[in-house]
Amino acid sequence: MARLNFHHLHYFWAVAKEGHLTRAASQLNVSQSALSAQIKQLEHQLGQPLFTRQGRALQLTEAGRVALAYADTIFAAGSELVATLRDGQRLERQVLRIGSVATLSRNFQESFLKPLLLRTDVELVLHSGSLVELLARLSVHTLDVVLSNSSVPADMDHPWRCRRIARQPVSLVGRPRPAGQAFRYPQELAEVPLLLPGRGNEIRAGFDLLCEQAGLRCRVMAEVDDMAMLRLLARDTAGVALLPAVVVRDELRQGILQEYAVVPHLFESFYATTVQRHFEPALLKALLGRNQADVLGKA
Repeated sequence: MARLNFHHLHYFWAVAKEGHLTRAASQLNVSQSALSAQIKQLEHQLGQPLFTRQGRALQLTEAGRVALAYADTIFAAGSELVATLRDGQRLERQVLRIGSVATLSRNFQESFLKPLLLRTDVELVLHSGSLVELLARLSVHTLDVVLSNSSVPADMDHPWRCRRIARQPVSLVGRPRPAGQAFRYPQELAEVPLLLPGRGNEIRAGFDLLCEQAGLRCRVMAEVDDMAMLRLLARDTAGVALLPAVVVRDELRQGILQEYAVVPHLFESFYATTVQRHFEPALLKALLGRNQADVLGKA
């Protein structure tokens, strides 16, 4: 049996990912006719058509979907090989690449990384972005782990390994109140201006449900997707913010902000998502094996 031409396979992989021959050719810096010829040679070797044309777009055949699954595995393993042997051994320093969703608490991220921050034999590469973008990078091993505050379900195409590494109660936080003026939960929720996470946030969904069950109609001052911005508004306005205490840990310690109440039955969970690897970095194993108090900076 003839040996598989990985050059042809890479061209097929690029077209399958792009779904369009012209765009893939431009991305690969080859002519469209040359790219088409390479794919036809691969189809001839495999004995199966890999694409059908629908208008200007290309659709994978059943054989094409099988070939794409193998190509994903092959090129992911290649990326892992480079990351492990070139970067992981460079100057005898260990390299760990971590992606975090852009809205994730910076305090949580710092607590998670704290065991590595003072080590001279470790190089940290930190990336921020959307969950979709980060998972795409994780799938080809240009990231070792993705941190998020939402779980990532696995499917047949993406066997993610998602684990909850910490869970923290959600609090109502605001400027310090005069002595003796305790926050009346839940009655006072309808009276104060609230700073809430955006409607796509799991915390917000849970909070809205609690308010609905209690028959409360709240006054929303601002909806904020970014926890760093929510922290600033809690500090600099008269609004009452709904957030995990870890987000404003420093302000609570300094007395700039006060925790009014812990919201019953409402939590934010922090997740770490990885993919199966032949050589999982020892640094990552150590980080993910810590207890919740350590991860949240409470130990």
